[in-house]
Amino acid sequence: MLQKKKRLAIPIMTHPGIELIGSTVLKAVTDGQTHADAICALNEAYPAAAVTAIMDLTVEAEAFGAEIKFTENEIPNVIGRLVTDADEVAALEVPGLDKGRVQEYLKANRIVASRVKDKPIYGGCIGPFSLAGRLFDLSELMMSMYMEPETVTLLLDKCTAFITAYVQAMKETGISGVIMAEPAAGLISNDDCLQYCTVYVKKIIDAVQDDTFKVILHNCGNTGHCTDAMVQSGAWALHFGNRADMVEALQACPPELPVLGNIDPVGIMQQASPEQVYAAVSELLEKTSEFDNYILSSGCDVPPHTSIANIQAFYKALNDYNEKRLA
Repeated sequence: MLQKKKRLAIPIMTHPGIELIGSTVLKAVTDGQTHADAICALNEAYPAAAVTAIMDLTVEAEAFGAEIKFTENEIPNVIGRLVTDADEVAALEVPGLDKGRVQEYLKANRIVASRVKDKPIYGGCIGPFSLAGRLFDLSELMMSMYMEPETVTLLLDKCTAFITAYVQAMKETGISGVIMAEPAAGLISNDDCLQYCTVYVKKIIDAVQDDTFKVILHNCGNTGHCTDAMVQSGAWALHFGNRADMVEALQACPPELPVLGNIDPVGIMQQASPEQVYAAVSELLEKTSEFDNYILSSGCDVPPHTSIANIQAFYKALNDYNEKRLA
């Protein structure tokens, strides 16, 4: 990537693959075979530089015991709070990998690793701070950072232990890495992010990242105020949401660090016209043209019901840009 003029694209995009195989979101998030088939179908249809799993941020919370709401064609959601005070946090057990849908997600990774041999494969997981927010309630967690920091750190320790084990199991499936989503960390200051997010993310990265397995840290809540905390995590690459200014993000990152983002997955990829998608992608590519470490991506997981015409416009803009760049 750093040595070639050709710009790569790795959109976080699996839901359109579900529609390509005529299945449903509910089936894909509960059945590893369907999930894998969707990833592979999308890979065969479009020229992404890597394949990615569904960004489902309920898998880990469900494993801990949280209640999850499922619908046929929308991503799952966590309902209510699992733990409400220090005593409940202390009593909370770190679950095994046999809980909830964990094994179905590992199954999907394993199947894709056996079928896709020509490009990297990235699984997905939630980050420890965002997981803690889903178990404790995010607003309550943010208040407790100042009123009950010991409770928060204990919960983060337990979240980190589980995510580490989960990602290590992903690594054993043969995939190339994981995209870790920490959207909630974008709601706190850089200093708080360093203390309550980066420290724990780095523990996971130190345990799993090596020459064969890479961690991409995603923070779609970051508007630029906590990019430093992301850089200090030690992640192999950083992924930015559409709230960030992509040029400013690249300027704040080391030139050897791969940086991905950040076409709006809803406002542009799902809701805009193909012409508007083409224009937005073209504009972003031109703005970031001086940065060799930039990889085109969506700002977050491309949602269900995104049209094929819009996906084609995304890749057409990339191809047209590369033809001009290489001329």
